[in-house]
Amino acid sequence: MTAPLLVFGWGNVSRGDDALGPLFVQQLCASGGITMNGQVDFLEDYQLQIEHALDLVGRKHVLFVDASLNCVAPFEVTTLHAARDVSFTTHAMSPESVMQVYRDLHSAEPPPCTLLAIRGMSFELGAPPGQSALENLALALSWGESWIARNATSDFVAQEDGDA
Repeated sequence: MTAPLLVFGWGNVSRGDDALGPLFVQQLCASGGITMNGQVDFLEDYQLQIEHALDLVGRKHVLFVDASLNCVAPFEVTTLHAARDVSFTTHAMSPESVMQVYRDLHSAEPPPCTLLAIRGMSFELGAPPGQSALENLALALSWGESWIARNATSDFVAQEDGDA
């Protein structure tokens, strides 16, 4: 069964702060109790691909998580909209492009998607994440737990109301 919420982080764990997306997913998943009775699925990958449009099927909300050199520290949150962009290739895509593939495949709008961009500073091959990036990650994790609680609770309450 597909959970209504998906938390999807991507990045290269061998490139310093680029590991923030996968680390976010791993740590959030490990914190346990926030999964709200199967309301949340967690996914991590090296990069976004066309096939990830299939991971959006049956979702109520999706949270994409990535490291960023360009966002304001500690993190930025952006509502996403399906769009073709310059990243629309078969080797690397933006979340907006993944959403566009969903739209093209299903002739329907994708679920509401949000991007959590966590500020990173150093993306050197073979380096561990830096201390500043890990501090930003800790703050982002707190926000992520709130996002899950907000969205899982509203979906869970809606399901309970529908059962009455």
